[in-house]
Amino acid sequence: MACGLQALAGKAALNKITVEFRDKQSIYLQIADHICEGILQGKWQEGERIPSVRELAVLMEVNPHTILRSYEFLLNKDIIFNKRGLGYSASNSARALILAYRKQRFMEKELPVFFSSLVLLEISIEEIKARYNEFMVKNNTVSL
Repeated sequence: MACGLQALAGKAALNKITVEFRDKQSIYLQIADHICEGILQGKWQEGERIPSVRELAVLMEVNPHTILRSYEFLLNKDIIFNKRGLGYSASNSARALILAYRKQRFMEKELPVFFSSLVLLEISIEEIKARYNEFMVKNNTVSL
């Protein structure tokens, strides 16, 4: 058992995941966000296995209980599922579920703060739209 953990730790040294944790959000939620980003970016495909609790704990250098809490959060949102004996996998609808969850969270938590800043700084919607269009062109996406 100890040899297996040493091998895992050796492998982790090569593939260590560095996340800058923020103070305003629980670490387990930040880890869940990291996993969601990995799914959205194609690092883990829908229906495919994601790292085990122990693997991810070693890679991220956090307590396995924190990873387990992140996985339980994602299980409750149906973003991942557990195959007995095989580990955790991204659900077949993970991408759509992540986008829906993140959109709701953005609309409820971040957008009101953004709007407050617009009012406080007297920034018009026209200015925001112009910047948004610049961003879209710069990043080679469709402009509105």
